[in-house]
Amino acid sequence: MINDISELYGRQMPARDLTPESAAVSEVKMRDAINTERGLSCARCGSRLNRSLAYLPRNQYYCYVCIQMGRVDTLTQLAFIEEPNHFRPIKQPLSWNGQLTNLQEQCADDVIEVFQNQQRHLLWAVTGAGKTEMLFKGIAWAVARGLRVGIASPRVDVCIELFPRVQAAFDKVSIVLLHGKSEQPYKYSQITICTTHQLLRFYHAFDVLIIDEVDVFPYSGNPMLHFAVKNAVKPESAMLYLTATPDKSLFRAISRKQLSVSYLPIRYHGHFLPEISVCRIRHLEQITKDGSLPKQVLKMINQLVNGQQRFLLFVPHIKDLQRVADAITHAEVAASFETVYSADPKRIEKVALMRNRRLDFLITTTILERGVTFPGIDVLVLKADDEIFSAAALVQIAGRVGRNADCPTGQVIFYCEAKTSNIKSCDRQIKMMNRKAASL
Repeated sequence: MINDISELYGRQMPARDLTPESAAVSEVKMRDAINTERGLSCARCGSRLNRSLAYLPRNQYYCYVCIQMGRVDTLTQLAFIEEPNHFRPIKQPLSWNGQLTNLQEQCADDVIEVFQNQQRHLLWAVTGAGKTEMLFKGIAWAVARGLRVGIASPRVDVCIELFPRVQAAFDKVSIVLLHGKSEQPYKYSQITICTTHQLLRFYHAFDVLIIDEVDVFPYSGNPMLHFAVKNAVKPESAMLYLTATPDKSLFRAISRKQLSVSYLPIRYHGHFLPEISVCRIRHLEQITKDGSLPKQVLKMINQLVNGQQRFLLFVPHIKDLQRVADAITHAEVAASFETVYSADPKRIEKVALMRNRRLDFLITTTILERGVTFPGIDVLVLKADDEIFSAAALVQIAGRVGRNADCPTGQVIFYCEAKTSNIKSCDRQIKMMNRKAASL
């Protein structure tokens, strides 16, 4: 049940979640949750439904695609209130006093222009370029004009890291953080930071919507989440996409002039991206299957631990996590570490431990390939030739290193049996970006 009618501003909820008093408010509008014209489709998630899979008794139908957000069916109506932009005026909302580089300043000005002209735009910047800080001037422009701003990412870790940074930069502005594991109740706010799945609960809410890590799973190639984004913005609005590794669909949109673009090939502190070192090990797959680690890998882990150098150790699959952890424990490495993966119930706590320097290292799947910052770390990738590691994923993994101005360098080591095309492509991309940065 909603606690205040403002919780419906720019949001859509099954009418059953409204109190009788809320439902009687004149601003509340209703629309069918399931469209039955020209087949079956869900108004909340946009999915085309198979009649046999969606069938309920008495010739009713439900959406099985977004069922995790609560069932909607042909007897359900979605309640919503048109976004009223009821925010208190704030003339100077930005409390951040940091300084942008000249190149960052150019991108920040582009962002303001995109918001002013209600365009669709891609900010393509290398990992560690300071994309978040480049948004601040544009967000401040929007907030000062009473506009509603959304910042969404496919990854919960990205949202959790963004929230305190944006909150500190706009300390006079109402901000809410929404994700599946969030304990913070929903409250109508001028800035919403959320996972892309949470956008399914919004309807024509945002004047400005920013999608971070736009090329990453589960957003990339997901029609439901793309529909959620289109549904969450007002008919007249601005859309800004952020990434360091654009996919083919983004390049296609740019070539068709459906998307304008800004490009920044250098990190905010002026140092180049760390280049990769490739260490080829024979029979690596079999060694790890047997529950052991190669001597070279254990030697490097010991060396880093003894030197108090924190690091991330990436493995391709969840099944590899415990094998590698057991091998490190068996080798009597004197370190504090954890394993983490996407569905790990303690994922948020473990990432926080690493961020707070309570762990020497994390053994992780690709869930930490992007969007998180641990200052002063190195990165090791075990079985980097596994097909799960795309070239874009490897670039992002390498980008975890050297993100902080106080520690702008570090090691990136790929352990593999063969130097695959993805590893070669990663190597080429990083070197290409560094050449572009050197030419500035």
